[in-house]
Amino acid sequence: MATLSESLGKTELGAGLAQGVETISLNQEVTFTLYVKLILPLDGYVFWVNAALLTDSAIYNASQYNRLLYDNLDTVIPPKTITAKGSFHLAQELHQLEERTTTYNHITFTSLKEIQPFNLVNPSLLYIAKYENNTFAFSRRDNFYKQADLYHYRGDALYSIMNTQIIDTMTGFDTTNVIVSNSLPFWLTLNQFFPMYPSYLVGQNVPPLYASVDIDPRQTTALQAFPLITANSSHYQLTKDVVKISIFGTRNYNALEFQDYVFQYSLDTDNIGILNMPIIQDEKVTQPEFGIIAMKKTITFEVSYYQQNIQDIARQMIEHAFISVTPAT
Repeated sequence: MATLSESLGKTELGAGLAQGVETISLNQEVTFTLYVKLILPLDGYVFWVNAALLTDSAIYNASQYNRLLYDNLDTVIPPKTITAKGSFHLAQELHQLEERTTTYNHITFTSLKEIQPFNLVNPSLLYIAKYENNTFAFSRRDNFYKQADLYHYRGDALYSIMNTQIIDTMTGFDTTNVIVSNSLPFWLTLNQFFPMYPSYLVGQNVPPLYASVDIDPRQTTALQAFPLITANSSHYQLTKDVVKISIFGTRNYNALEFQDYVFQYSLDTDNIGILNMPIIQDEKVTQPEFGIIAMKKTITFEVSYYQQNIQDIARQMIEHAFISVTPAT
């Protein structure tokens, strides 16, 4: 009869720890489901769609690879569900905030072996588990000691206010109306020089050249005492935004060309008005391991625009689109 260490290929220490994990967890198993990132073309909002709703070709083309004929780095469709054996640990914190009272559930999952699908080099795919009324994914793996041969995955369960971003049915899902109320959709169309991303929604490890758009909600103010309501109930409110564009990987002439591009867009379309004289600034982002700084520049625009329905100012696509969606039955 094979020993535990022989059957699992572990060290003596690892075998003992694995047996302990199995004992305290009662051979617990957790099932993870594959989700695919959906980015709304109107304003860059991110949703995660259950892969069971999509065709294999949609999952295949969600990859950052396979965009060229010779690019065959990601040809295998990952499994839509995986089951991992290990110990599930939950810690809870109750927070009473201004606009909500919420519980933060901190998840630690100790696996007896490395969960290989988690190593997908593809920010458009994510495995999400639902266990004991908690929906969770992992943001880190830490405390790995090779001799122990246990894998600790950590993350927070889905916050209640984020439930709208996980899609398990396409019924009633709105893809035609913008979510944001500021001037972001205008800026996402200005991608002639480099891709434009909403702040906090830049893709994982995106290499330069790219830019992010940050609009401080505290500085979105009215320039008009009362909105104009038209005969067909359209709503027009003259509004001011303070918009910071952060550009990575550019040189001075590129940044100046982009600035002139924005000025020309304002003149040609009248979608936004420029209220200040923006100045390009060099930012210092360091990495001491290499003794270098990033090529980062920022430009801050103060702009006026009409806060309205701007479906016609939609960007074609921020990154990619799904081929097809199959509604859940």
